[in-house]
Amino acid sequence: MEEKYTLPAAIDEIIARFPDGIQEKLLQIRQVIRETAPEAVEQISYNMPAFFLNGGLVWYCAYKKHIGFYPRSAGMDQAVRGLNAYKGTKGSVHFPLDQPIPYDLIREMVKYRVAENQKGTPQPAIKN
Repeated sequence: MEEKYTLPAAIDEIIARFPDGIQEKLLQIRQVIRETAPEAVEQISYNMPAFFLNGGLVWYCAYKKHIGFYPRSAGMDQAVRGLNAYKGTKGSVHFPLDQPIPYDLIREMVKYRVAENQKGTPQPAIKN
């Protein structure tokens, strides 16, 4: 019988689905975001952990070979030093699982996003 995927009810549930070493990295990313943006609200969005502050702030999740971090900001690559060392897309950064996670870089991205969102018009949180 095929196992059916169920949507996670909590962020802890999402993180718990990964092996211990990846869980530790995800928990540390979560802690960095909480410390950097203590006013942000944590919730599940797009089936991954996310933080909201005047709209979407950042998303993150683990995959087979990397942790995806989604700050959704096109101008960040010029404003935050060190991003060009990592692969990604226009709105994402990929941190390889076989390398140390750059928590200070994540902190800088979150600071940048907080400043960006505080300039903008407040937006409602996105629900799954």
